[in-house]
Amino acid sequence: MYSTKLFILSLLLLLSTTLPALALEVSRATCELMINPVGISNLSPRLGWQLKSNAYNDKQTAYQIIVSMDSKSVEDGIGRIWNSGIVNSGQSQYIKYTGTELKQWQRYFWRVKVWDATKKASAWSEISTFDTEPANSTTAIWIGAISKEKGKLPDGRDFHLASMKKKGIADLWGPVDSLAKRSIMLRRPVAISKQVENAQLVICGLGQYEFTLNGKKVGESQFAPAWSDYDKTVYYNIYDVKKNLKQGENVFGVLLGNGMYNVTGNRYHKFWISFGPPTLYFILRLKYDDGTSEQIVSDKSWKYALSPVTFNCIYGGEDYDANLEQQGWDKPGFDDSTWKTVVQVEGPKGELTPQQITPVKIMKSYDVKEVSADSKGNVILNMGQNLSGFPSIKVQGKKGQIIRLKVAESLKNGALNQGSTGSPYYLQYTLKGNEVEEWTPRFTYYGYQYIQLEGVDYMKNTPGSEKPVLLEVKSDFVYNSTPETGTFDCSNEIYNKTHWLINNAIKSNFQSIFTDCPHREKSGWLEQDHLNGPGLIFNYDQSQMFPKVIQDIKDAQLPDGLIPTTAPEYTNFEIKDFKDSPEWGATSAILPWMYYEYYGDTSQIEKAYPMMTRYLAYLNSKAKGDTLAFGLGDWFDYGVKPAGRSQNSQISLSATSFYYYMTDLVAQSAKMLGLKNDAKLYTAKAETIRKAFNTKFFNPNTKQYGTGSQFSNAMPIFLNIVEPQNRQDVLDNLVADIKAHGNRLTTGDIGNRFLFRVLADNGLNELMYTMTNHYDAPGYGFQFQYGLTTLTEQWDPRKGNSLNHFMMGQIEEWFYRSLAGIQPDLKQPGFKHIVIAPQPVGDLTYVKASYESVYGNIKVDWKKENSQFILKVSVPANTTATIILPSNKVKVNQGEFVKLKENKAEIGSGVYEFICKN
Repeated sequence: MYSTKLFILSLLLLLSTTLPALALEVSRATCELMINPVGISNLSPRLGWQLKSNAYNDKQTAYQIIVSMDSKSVEDGIGRIWNSGIVNSGQSQYIKYTGTELKQWQRYFWRVKVWDATKKASAWSEISTFDTEPANSTTAIWIGAISKEKGKLPDGRDFHLASMKKKGIADLWGPVDSLAKRSIMLRRPVAISKQVENAQLVICGLGQYEFTLNGKKVGESQFAPAWSDYDKTVYYNIYDVKKNLKQGENVFGVLLGNGMYNVTGNRYHKFWISFGPPTLYFILRLKYDDGTSEQIVSDKSWKYALSPVTFNCIYGGEDYDANLEQQGWDKPGFDDSTWKTVVQVEGPKGELTPQQITPVKIMKSYDVKEVSADSKGNVILNMGQNLSGFPSIKVQGKKGQIIRLKVAESLKNGALNQGSTGSPYYLQYTLKGNEVEEWTPRFTYYGYQYIQLEGVDYMKNTPGSEKPVLLEVKSDFVYNSTPETGTFDCSNEIYNKTHWLINNAIKSNFQSIFTDCPHREKSGWLEQDHLNGPGLIFNYDQSQMFPKVIQDIKDAQLPDGLIPTTAPEYTNFEIKDFKDSPEWGATSAILPWMYYEYYGDTSQIEKAYPMMTRYLAYLNSKAKGDTLAFGLGDWFDYGVKPAGRSQNSQISLSATSFYYYMTDLVAQSAKMLGLKNDAKLYTAKAETIRKAFNTKFFNPNTKQYGTGSQFSNAMPIFLNIVEPQNRQDVLDNLVADIKAHGNRLTTGDIGNRFLFRVLADNGLNELMYTMTNHYDAPGYGFQFQYGLTTLTEQWDPRKGNSLNHFMMGQIEEWFYRSLAGIQPDLKQPGFKHIVIAPQPVGDLTYVKASYESVYGNIKVDWKKENSQFILKVSVPANTTATIILPSNKVKVNQGEFVKLKENKAEIGSGVYEFICKN
């Protein structure tokens, strides 16, 4: 027996050393860049996959896709509705489905096999699925407690705080019927007597909802569905609830709150707007094993009651009275005879659309870090992390006792400070008494680090106190659950902390839109999306979020073509520049092109092209002599004046540079889309603007642009506006100004990215390192001295404003693109071909970074050691890379099939190590 086992083991070892390496392995199969998506509206969806291989220089030479409506066929290798056959192609992303016409509300199963560089076939991939969007229902209606008209809700978008004060509007709360702003509970029991084969739910609860089935919450979303301009687009969610159903009575329960759909209230509000009172749209499609089906929809068979959430406002806070709870209201057996029948309400005007972005969730929780008291004796809890979210509590006390939690991101003289972030904002809970009670707010959040306790003792009663006792409090960090795609680490502590600070700020403002701050505004200011776009992409999967932002911009565009500074645009800004600034509007073209560069997908350019051309026509109508002279300019640049509108550079120079930028991108878009006449027209227009820019802003004697500021000279260099013979002189002037300011920057929100890129792209990374590697203002290191845990709105956090903004986080692009050297190639976009050009500047001794591209994980790991530069890179299968090394003295220590010429190496997939002598 022993000898037999030994023989088998020896044979296995022999085979493991003699068998050839496995062929390519298919992994991460996607439809429209999503894994097993539901609600696909494109009935010719695009499929894709990543590839893995242990072999060097491995690539795909052919593929075969099969698709069926049942998993068994696909498992057996049969494509009943599409079999692509063997297609000789290396394409592994964005392969368009061309089979039998797809049906709505149908699940499809598919898999793929590929052939490698040696023409060897892989195994079939794991079976993947995609579900097409539901068909429109003819019976479902929008239901609620009261109509907008009877609720006396405000109309329009002119209720911005500043405008209301100017117009003498002190309070819209009074005229509004209380039912139109209250959270309500809706319930619908249904009996199921058959075996359920499939149960798909379509639900849209506006402004926000929580859905339970038989008393258990379905999904982990917070603030669902995604925010939008509800006059244009309304998102719904799709759930598979088969596992939640049971034989007999089932109860659907929906709790509704106001969200951004219905912003009213007498506490803090950035604006008031109402698209209507809380309302529900619901379709549950049940398929039974016997082949029959039925639908449960939102109709007048539903009932409602007021919920224990007595106040909720996305800006002002939330109140909860536990004495109003109705135990078991969303479970079978509950007596709802006292509940009222719902009414049909006017639903939103926007088009119902399946939500494809990932949900906002509670992603992390923090315990109390420090306890202190202010001069009035109020207990203040320091949760240790500034974040977007809310506290979750456990409390015990007597029936009817009220506790209040006030939150803020900073203290002033030891006391809670909401002065610059929106006041009053608080959370209030009324106890039902005796047992330990738990509460988490549902329909509001705020940016905070500190919690002030009112009406409650902390952990134990103080002598003689009859207050309830707060037994536990956690700080819940709420942000978008999209996967993180990048990692960055280096030997410089300032940069590591900066990376951490910026990403905490990104997460705090990464909701279903990119907000500017998680407290005062919660608005989708557009400029930060393109200025921080590369950093957002390197760190988080933006494959669904960027298209959503582009849709928001399309929805926000006005009839005259103007693209406002915020999207969704929930309020009209009375001050013109805050509504209309080219640096913000140009996001409409820059973001689709950035998406193409990093994901290799042209669809967003195609989608945005009509919007781009309409906006460009608007800019043309405002131009005089082919230049513009309005907007905010280099917002929050650094100078002697308080931060705000550009102080170092002309607003007209900034506006005109983005006018050119926009026109050039539209010309490139037209060329890509094969619109020859448009391409010719816009190319000529861009050249006209370029010449006008040089005529107006360039001084041929000093070789300076505009005021000679860093922004003024960096923008025309980045955009290639400068005539070639003047380029070096302008660059020299830019460097001279940086040195004249003690190797410090003077740029702001708009200028940072272009200054950083100009230095990096022109061999000035050492200067960039010197300019950012310090603890002074302006600079990232300055923020650490104040115990901050998120990036702040302006370079000097002592001057007020938000402590949780990511708009100044443009250095993330430099970390990945320059220090690690990971760069896309626009000729083969989406990292089909990768450029890796690391910059070992200053006293850095190592950099480690990775990025999960659509083709797979790209890794860079370099270090300086014993007078050598050692670079290790990992290149995904089915891609190629150009490695640009910092020395001509190169040795390939690991890797095969390397084409090396001086300091450049051309490689295919695999893991490689290069050693350079200094």
